[in-house]
Amino acid sequence: MTAAPATALVLEDQTETRQHLLSALASAFPGIDARGAGDLRTARDLLDPVAGPPWTPDLALVDLVLPDGSGIDLLRQIAERPGDTRAVVVTIYADDNHLFDAIAAGACGYLLKDMGADDLVRYLRRLEERETPLSPAIARRMLGYFRDKPRVLESLEPAAALTPRETEVLRLIGRGLRSGEAAKVMGVAEQTVAGYVKAIYRKLNICSRAEAALEAARRGLV
Repeated sequence: MTAAPATALVLEDQTETRQHLLSALASAFPGIDARGAGDLRTARDLLDPVAGPPWTPDLALVDLVLPDGSGIDLLRQIAERPGDTRAVVVTIYADDNHLFDAIAAGACGYLLKDMGADDLVRYLRRLEERETPLSPAIARRMLGYFRDKPRVLESLEPAAALTPRETEVLRLIGRGLRSGEAAKVMGVAEQTVAGYVKAIYRKLNICSRAEAALEAARRGLV
């Protein structure tokens, strides 16, 4: 079991829904310091205020479609910052594009807004057990993805075995980093990372960053 989050950020543009999420956090984790933001700019200002040190919440609940941008951008920002903020998407979107883009950007959970208050509290409390909070529909979609595209490690062709450098790139993709960001971490040129990415896609028979992020998670790299 891990410690319950003591601080949280809620990014949600609908006032009623934002209050609903703040209330659920208070019920799930009594005493939590939860702050709400109605748009991407406000959320970024809370994380990195002009005056004072950056704020690193233990938990962030993030909507995806916002009046001034995408919650995916905030997920990437959180993944790139120091600290251990766990980001959970709370949205109405259950399609593959939103789901896999969020996972690739660093989300550690994905909940749908049609969930009742009691269920929402119950799923949030799973974070204390280091479990991944996933709405049932999302869990089924992810299981279906792996069922339709099975890639069990033991049955992979030899060509699918990744080199140590390719494995490192896959790990960084799984954390939501872009090629340029991964290049800086690894101390190599961006073109070199791009070459590794092409090799990874070819060996694993995938064609998107979202699939690469899922593969990184399946291999325990993130």
